[in-house]
Amino acid sequence: METIRLRNGVEMPGIGFGTYQITDLAQCEQCVLDAIGVGFRLIDTAQGYGNEQAVGAAVAHCGVARQDLFLVTKVHFRNFRPDQCRRSVLESMEKLGVDYLDSVLLHWPFNDYYTAWRELETLYDQGLLRSIGVSNFHADRLVDLINYNATAPHINQIEAHIFCQQKVCREWMDKYQVAAMAYAPLGQARRQEMYQLPQVTGPAQKYGKTPAQVMLRFLMQSGFVPIPKSVHSSRIQENIQVFDFSLSDQELDDLRALDTGIAMIGNPENPVRAEAALHWK
Repeated sequence: METIRLRNGVEMPGIGFGTYQITDLAQCEQCVLDAIGVGFRLIDTAQGYGNEQAVGAAVAHCGVARQDLFLVTKVHFRNFRPDQCRRSVLESMEKLGVDYLDSVLLHWPFNDYYTAWRELETLYDQGLLRSIGVSNFHADRLVDLINYNATAPHINQIEAHIFCQQKVCREWMDKYQVAAMAYAPLGQARRQEMYQLPQVTGPAQKYGKTPAQVMLRFLMQSGFVPIPKSVHSSRIQENIQVFDFSLSDQELDDLRALDTGIAMIGNPENPVRAEAALHWK
């Protein structure tokens, strides 16, 4: 599998399996087992997803050595206040059944994320976390966090797909060597028209691939680590079969031209969304 090297030298798989909205724990465990079974080695979860225990059960029974997996979870922003972040990370590790995590991210730039970040730095320095990062941090918040702390985020997990390519954020992330992880890489089924665009269907037909595989490959060649989610075993297998072809420069340019710069989900700079976060579970 292709990997990318984080700024601290840690190798991260070039694609991962996402578990957002897989709330049925038995189904989540089976999906993660299916994902690992077809070759996924990066598994993404979060405290807010409510399925860390199911992910941990799959990891325990998958037959793949722990050191060959890259486990990512995210701290809920309600756990950002003093002493909460460390305690919640240790609870996540217990649920996942592991004694270290490959990466822990701060989930959304709300609440006291400076305090939470410094607790993540301590856990990282103590060797409990192999890397640390953030999620949904736009360029301004990311640069601010970097400039006033000892350790810069290794990863920023952001919404990214052919209609939202995060060009401004990526410019600053690349400057500071922050790896880009892409959630909702296929639009979370909200933009079905992307599957019918000639810029997508043309390469799909040319390479004998599906539109989803073309869109995932585009993100990978654009420097993202996509984390597609599915509860269907056939699609899980399809989503990892993206290493045996490459898009041409012209095909990449055609897909880049589809960018609208508008996120469907990750809009933390919107004050209405920030206010609504007070009521998120």
